[in-house]
Amino acid sequence: MAAIEIEEVCSITPAAAQAIAELVRQLSSSAKVPSENELEQIVHSPAAILLTARASNNIVGMLTLVIFRIPTGVRGIIEDVVVDEAYRGQGIAEALTREALSRSEAVGARTVDLTSRPSREAANRLYQKLGFQKRDSNVYRFSFGEEVKMRGSPP
Repeated sequence: MAAIEIEEVCSITPAAAQAIAELVRQLSSSAKVPSENELEQIVHSPAAILLTARASNNIVGMLTLVIFRIPTGVRGIIEDVVVDEAYRGQGIAEALTREALSRSEAVGARTVDLTSRPSREAANRLYQKLGFQKRDSNVYRFSFGEEVKMRGSPP
């Protein structure tokens, strides 16, 4: 196994944008690949941290950490955790997640949430191993751009 380095992305190069695009394709068949400009917006956002895992100077995994303050305290959310298929099973997602948790704790986050599809069995085992607990909660999502009629809106 090549040495893995976890680092925060502070600027987007064309090579980084291409590597992230490939990871997004592996993560979701329905997600739009982000443009370089969209990735720059993420890395320059005060609320978002884009972490990557590098092996032999190539990006082989990523995770986005969002940290924000609400009236009940500082919270964190982990999104878009993905490791290149060729590098899975080597502890990269664990290293990325541990780094995100460390950064969250350092800024005083009370909690860090994430979601994972039940079909991602290895990911779910990892999150439980790291101390994440499954919540008894409903998750709701409103999607813009779909033919969804809001209740109470005129016909």
